Amino acid sequence: MNGRVIATFAAGGLFGAGLVISGMTEPRNVIGFLDFFGHWQPRLIAVMAGAIGVYAGALALLVRATGARAARLLPPRNNRIDRSLLLGSAIFGVGWGLSGYCPGPAIASLGSGARGAVVFVAAMVAGILAAGLVRTRAPGCETGA
Repeated sequence: MNGRVIATFAAGGLFGAGLVISGMTEPRNVIGFLDFFGHWQPRLIAVMAGAIGVYAGALALLVRATGARAARLLPPRNNRIDRSLLLGSAIFGVGWGLSGYCPGPAIASLGSGARGAVVFVAAMVAGILAAGLVRTRAPGCETGA
């Protein structure tokens, strides 16, 4: 194996371990975080803040080290809010709220054999395939036209 493959596996393992340690792979923690009017559990705010801090720090180091080549790592400049963005966000949010999983933690949870994660990942793959079919059959859908 080359160094890039090893680094990729190490990064994925670190990411998965962080999700498990932080409780993001436990649907009850995520649903509790989303339950503002019930028994709200704010501890995932620290997880999100930590992730943002690590990303911002790593991005700053990369930009300093690589200069212009780091531009491809920056977020896209398209700030347009269109129909596809709103619909995709709504579907993602409903799926997250109903299941307690988002893609990264669901994939990490597959290792534990959690049935909910298996169902979520199967539904996610079906959704990805369906979105590809919609884009192919309805050109302009991805732009909200």
